[in-house]
Amino acid sequence: MNVVIVVLALVLLAAVVVVIAGPLRASLDHPASQPTADVPPRRHELETARESKYREIRDAELDFRTGKLSADDYAAIDAALRAEALAILDQLEALERESATPRDA
Repeated sequence: MNVVIVVLALVLLAAVVVVIAGPLRASLDHPASQPTADVPPRRHELETARESKYREIRDAELDFRTGKLSADDYAAIDAALRAEALAILDQLEALERESATPRDA
């Protein structure tokens, strides 16, 4: 009887570890999280910053919807985050224009 309980506890513990570690493993294996030879380092930095800023915007929206932020606080934070996101997008666009060849234009 005790052996069955121990085995079930170990199986449950293993299942919990797999579920919790899943997203962590997926983020390490995600190709967008690692620079490739054909993507310049600056572009990779900007793309990573863009995704991070989008995540911050979504987090702020969630905080507002769950009542953690007042409407005024949310408006101020959202405006600042979106301005930063636009600056990153402008830098990405400028990088695209710089790397465009006459054949691409």
